Amino acid sequence: MSGILHERIVALCDELKFQAVADVYADLADVAAKEESSFIEYLERVLKAENELRQGRSRHTMAKMAGFPAIKTLEDYDFDFATGAPKQRIIDLAAMAFLERKENVILLGPSGTGKTHLAIALGYRATQCGVKVRFISAADLMLQLESAQRQGRYKEVMRRSVMGPSLLIIDEIGYLPFSDTQANLFFQVIAKRYEEGSVILTSNLSFGEWEQAFGGNTALTSATLDRLLHHAHVIQIRGDSYRLKEKRRAGILGQQTPSVQIDN
Repeated sequence: MSGILHERIVALCDELKFQAVADVYADLADVAAKEESSFIEYLERVLKAENELRQGRSRHTMAKMAGFPAIKTLEDYDFDFATGAPKQRIIDLAAMAFLERKENVILLGPSGTGKTHLAIALGYRATQCGVKVRFISAADLMLQLESAQRQGRYKEVMRRSVMGPSLLIIDEIGYLPFSDTQANLFFQVIAKRYEEGSVILTSNLSFGEWEQAFGGNTALTSATLDRLLHHAHVIQIRGDSYRLKEKRRAGILGQQTPSVQIDN
């Protein structure tokens, strides 16, 4: 192929934003010639390469926009250490059928057992399937909604940030207790998404302890849990803190540090 013809093809690819075509068309042409493929088969291979590149970019963008603090995968999760994590149930959730049914996933367990890791891993898997995901801590979400209320932007923020993603991941329910205003805002988040979109929540509290996170408001706690649990997969994780295990391994903590368990 002449250099001039190659330059014209690359220029056309630049104009049409066909980056993969410019990179692979020549090599695929050689393959097609050796295999005596038809022009249509060659065209299909070229277009497939372009499509795969664009899908890869889209998946990268979706993961970046989700706001994950770090990328975590199910393959990286230490099921051998977190013996209380029901591996098969989590693998089943990774098939993403719960998103289609607009069901929730609630991950409960002591600090350090990998709840956030699993929440991110499921969320990351969703982004790789083309699903819009948002990850945020409960404390940060409440601060955003309170700020939006003061600025008269509450409806806009609810529409964009709470209702916009197909999957909303709210991390660390109960680590910081809600004020009365925040408890009401959290209820509104759950009520708005009820049967409209999936939520993944993580908490170090059993459901019997959630009332303390809602400022002792029994009625609001009950109403929130009623909506959350109606279509939900509850995953209870038991075991040692992975972070404490690493510190013991490094000799920072004594080996006698007791295991932390969560009661049913």
